[in-house]
Amino acid sequence: MTICKRYGRVYLVVQQLGDIMIVVTTPTGTIGHQVLENLLNSGESIRVIVRDPSRLPSQTRERVEVVQGSQGDIDVVNRAFQGADAVFWVLPPDFQSASVEAAYVDFTRPACDAFQSQGVKRVVGVSALGRGWPRNTGLVSGSLAMDDLIASTGVSYRALTMPSFMDNLLGQVEAIKSQGMFFSPIAGDLKAPTCASRDIAAVAAKLLLDPSWSGQESIAVLGPEDLSYNDMAQILSEVLGKTVRFQQIPGEAFKARMTGFGMSEAMAQGMLDMMVAKNEGLDNTEPRTPQSTTPTSFRQWSEEVLKPAIRS
Repeated sequence: MTICKRYGRVYLVVQQLGDIMIVVTTPTGTIGHQVLENLLNSGESIRVIVRDPSRLPSQTRERVEVVQGSQGDIDVVNRAFQGADAVFWVLPPDFQSASVEAAYVDFTRPACDAFQSQGVKRVVGVSALGRGWPRNTGLVSGSLAMDDLIASTGVSYRALTMPSFMDNLLGQVEAIKSQGMFFSPIAGDLKAPTCASRDIAAVAAKLLLDPSWSGQESIAVLGPEDLSYNDMAQILSEVLGKTVRFQQIPGEAFKARMTGFGMSEAMAQGMLDMMVAKNEGLDNTEPRTPQSTTPTSFRQWSEEVLKPAIRS
């Protein structure tokens, strides 16, 4: 059976196959599409919520149930979560939001109502490190408030808490290609964990397919090593066969760059507040364990993901 509906225009596709019904949000996003790929051969029933169903590969649309509409629309999430055992929850980016709270908490309220009314058993969400940090952390504060809202529903919840993504460097492909440089307001010698989105997706898929867990807790996804941006520049130089340098930029210049790209004042400030906290060590607060250490190294990711993007 296939259903098509939409986010603002979002599409969700659902297919009745196995014993577990799993709903995937943002199935064309950086993490969401990899979660979906990991689930497709599981034999379980999959639904997706997507703004534009045509962005899903045709072979994927044939294997899932699709609901088109917004994750922030109560009617859409009620339909999407009906009979769902597990939901993968990640926010679609809203860089024009009037506030961080609106982007994270207000947007999630309809889903939380639907978790309860539709009897969803388990939710796996994408969040961030930083709980207990003594100051405002901008977008991280928004993520953690979202976690608290989801937890308040009583649903069994696993918040995947991450440092910065390796994949964020894809936004600087042109600068690396043309200038041999990449930029951040974070100091170049600060060593911190960084993770690949493919590893986040693998952890999420494993949890979504496991019906045995309950309760609420956070699960850190820290990648295999702590690196500084200067370390990354050296690795990129070796991978790309050309000199790549990192340059720290002032916070206000970073914020101006974000607003120049069309980000709202509130979201740009939230991004800057997050970066300031990371520069003070926010991502180093989670002790590394064998369980939180995931396999994809920055060198491997650079070879397999960034290098092809730069050469395309």
